[in-house]
This record gives sequence, structure tokens and C-alpha cells, in this order.
Amino acid sequence: MIPSGRVDPVILGHLLGQHRDLHARLLALRADFAAAHDANPPSAKAVRDRLLELRDHLRDHFVQEEQGGFLEESIARMPRLSVAAREVVAEHPRLLAELDTLLDKLPARDVRDASWDDAALGFAAFSDHLLAHERNENAVVQQGYNEDFGFSD
Repeated sequence: MIPSGRVDPVILGHLLGQHRDLHARLLALRADFAAAHDANPPSAKAVRDRLLELRDHLRDHFVQEEQGGFLEESIARMPRLSVAAREVVAEHPRLLAELDTLLDKLPARDVRDASWDDAALGFAAFSDHLLAHERNENAVVQQGYNEDFGFSD
């Protein structure tokens, strides 16, 4: 049995795995947008598909968080974290809406013009917001478990 106040290594592994997957998806999309003006850029459809996969992944991740899990366990261990956890959960609809807006504005054509540059800037802003959200979530979970998981800023 894991002593109270210590995180179960299975839980920690799951959390780290989810965040690694999320970061890999963000990096792949950053590479797609960075290559937009290369000789052989990714197709508009490929970028859109990758963004849709990210959106589906985030929606599922957020549903998991909202239905219990790490945040709920943190609150159970330290009730004073409930306000911070509610703030983290309140960011979910805004993040999904920001991604939806990006998808709506994403050029449908493979012609790379200023609209692609705008989409790249929009994705960079979204990525920054999502990473800030993840840092806030990690802070709540780490406080709840009174454990430094080794996440870097």
C-alpha cells in the first residue's frame, strides 16, 4: 500500500504519459506550421486532421479530469485546493473554443499565404495557453500529493 501523501507510481506514470502524448502532438503541429513555406509543406488536410485529433484528445482528457482523477484526488487530500482546481477546469471550454476558432480560420487550400502565417500565430498562442493550463493543473496535483513530479516549466 502506498503511504498517504505519496503518489501511486501507476497514477504518476499515467499522468506523465498523458502529458508526453500531448506535448508530442503540439510539437508535431508546430513542425507542420513551421514547414508551411518549405518546398514540400504538409497539406492543409493533414494539418486540419492533426488539429482535429488534438481537439478530440483534449476533449477526452478534459472529460477525464472533470469526472474525477488527479484533480479530485488532490482536493480530497487538500480541500483548500478546490478553488484552484475549479479554475483549472473552468479553462477547458475556453481552450476547446480557442482550438475550434483556429480550425474555423485554418485555410482550406494548400496555397501558403498570409492566412497560413495567421494560423501559425494562432496555433502558437493556443499552444502557449494550453501549456500554461497544464502547468496550473500540475501545480494543483503536485500540491495535492505534496509531491514534486519533476515537471519542468
